[in-house]
Amino acid sequence: MTKREDPQVRGVTLALGAAAAIALVCAAVLSARDLTLESGIAIAVLGVFAALATMFDVDIQTRIGLSGNAMFLIAALVVFREDRQFLGVAIVGVLGAIDYVQLRKREFHKVSINASNDCLALLAAATACWAVANGPNPQQIRLLVGVAIGAAVYFTCQSLLLGIPLSILRSEAYFPALQELLKVNMTAYPFAVLGLGLGWVYLELGAVVVPLLVVPILIARSTFASYLELRAAQEQTIQTLILALEAKDRYTAGHAHRVATFCEYVGTELGFGNNRKERLRYAALMHDIGKLIVPNQLLNKPGRLTESEFERVRRHEGVSVELLRRIDFLSPIAGDTTTEAATAAVEGTGLVEPAIIHVADAFDAMTSTRSYRKALSQETAFEELRSGAGTQFNADCVEALIQAIERRGEHYGAGFEVDVHEWDVAPPETGTGSAGLGDVLPDRSRERAAQQ
Repeated sequence: MTKREDPQVRGVTLALGAAAAIALVCAAVLSARDLTLESGIAIAVLGVFAALATMFDVDIQTRIGLSGNAMFLIAALVVFREDRQFLGVAIVGVLGAIDYVQLRKREFHKVSINASNDCLALLAAATACWAVANGPNPQQIRLLVGVAIGAAVYFTCQSLLLGIPLSILRSEAYFPALQELLKVNMTAYPFAVLGLGLGWVYLELGAVVVPLLVVPILIARSTFASYLELRAAQEQTIQTLILALEAKDRYTAGHAHRVATFCEYVGTELGFGNNRKERLRYAALMHDIGKLIVPNQLLNKPGRLTESEFERVRRHEGVSVELLRRIDFLSPIAGDTTTEAATAAVEGTGLVEPAIIHVADAFDAMTSTRSYRKALSQETAFEELRSGAGTQFNADCVEALIQAIERRGEHYGAGFEVDVHEWDVAPPETGTGSAGLGDVLPDRSRERAAQQ
């Protein structure tokens, strides 16, 4: 049974369709008698161009696309505001969800879900917008605030409704799907501002102005699509390297993902913006990529490393830095991801990102089982981090990580390991180190050479 045939998907489609049908009937009762030729032309023009914008949407995530139709939908709030034409708004919402590509693929359930969502969300947006920008000639600031609130209501309602079928199609929990939709819709919010301008110009100059705006919309769409393609290429590059690392050593790859998660926690605590957090996450994923050149027998050696083995393992830091330098948006911090750079950050003379990765790396190393010892408890790991704060670790980063984990009620370490790895030799209860590679054995060959 495919997802489109899933009874849950059919049920959600029918439920949303029924709710939208009821909303359309109510809208007709409220405003059908006020429908004029002028408003009919506005419905046709805005609806057709909203549908055209939908057909040229841009894929943001799997099963999620972003189009410029939001501009035409929000413009409808302005155009139909004075007459309170709820029916016009509802029809534009339905028309704007018609995607020729989906119809050609016979994906009628998607068209129905999107049309129902947009109809309901746009009616809710109109109610909120017109409540603020009431009267025949509201002040410009009130109209601006009203449209801004209406756009926020539209995107929120659309996310709340669309999150239900999306979570079913993806077989995942509702709230992660909702968070992703809200994030995507935040990207589309600038189109709402354009919608205010389009609606105002439409009222001043009529329907002839709408086609004149198609060219700049397509240019903006093309530019945005290029940006997304670049980001997708960056993501694919990093994921390919992570897959290569995972093929070599599954434990190291899992460790990289956990370190990235902890870094994101710290970035949030320190008030990083989304772009800075994203760069930090990518750098964390790549921080151990140089271990691709390290033999597995050294990575997973149960006992102490000799001096020569330790130096060979440490070469991965330089390889990791060189790879980061070759990725444009990570290159600004590529030279600061080594242990020396983390120490500089502790002393307040370098970027804080390396210090964050250093703390997150140490915490995961302590709370996961490694070849040289089993996982420590979370409490022990916290104590180790705090004892090294100000010397080995950046104190602010240590406290930020601990507070973030405690606030989320999460537990890691002995009894709470998130990644159980099968080792060829069972690791001991205690080992030669906690956050790093452990103590280094003298190189026997050097001892023998010295004796001779």
